[in-house]
Amino acid sequence: MKLNEIRDNPGARKSRVRVGRGIGSGLGKTAGRGQKGQKSRSGVSIKGFEGGQMPLHMRLPKRGFNNIFAKDFAEVNLGAIQKMIDAGSLEGKGTLDHAALKAAGLARGGRDGVRLLGKGVLTAKVSFKVAGASKGAIEAVEKAGGKVEILEVVTAAEKAAVKKGKARLARIADKAEKVANNPKTAKKG
Repeated sequence: MKLNEIRDNPGARKSRVRVGRGIGSGLGKTAGRGQKGQKSRSGVSIKGFEGGQMPLHMRLPKRGFNNIFAKDFAEVNLGAIQKMIDAGSLEGKGTLDHAALKAAGLARGGRDGVRLLGKGVLTAKVSFKVAGASKGAIEAVEKAGGKVEILEVVTAAEKAAVKKGKARLARIADKAEKVANNPKTAKKG
């Protein structure tokens, strides 16, 4: 094989349909858009439009609640951890944390850490450093001879609020310093 012989797999690249290129092409004149009307023109955006009738998405009642401050945990069951230990994917001794569980493929996602759940049986003596654990999971781990250490979870929203607060305090301190150092505003004594 030479560099000039390298090609994509057959069918990997399809050329785009060139509409409005004469009768013989099969997509000439109106270019597959039919005759006249709003949809035959360019710049049309009528996705949820129902001819002026109240659209379905507006007729249906709003339900439920989506908590924007909810913590995002990767939930891991003890049975799945035991299965990985038996398979040799996880070390059966020492302390397991978010990074170790993620490397084993057990903790998917979970921006705010891992939460242990008590489903399944744990026989290995393992300790955990996690963001949360159910009561049953803690009991099962302690029964097997391990321990669970719950870490303090600081959510992304809380981190942003702290950062914003620090920046605000820094601005106020900077402003106060400028006022104090300005000869015009300094008190004459």
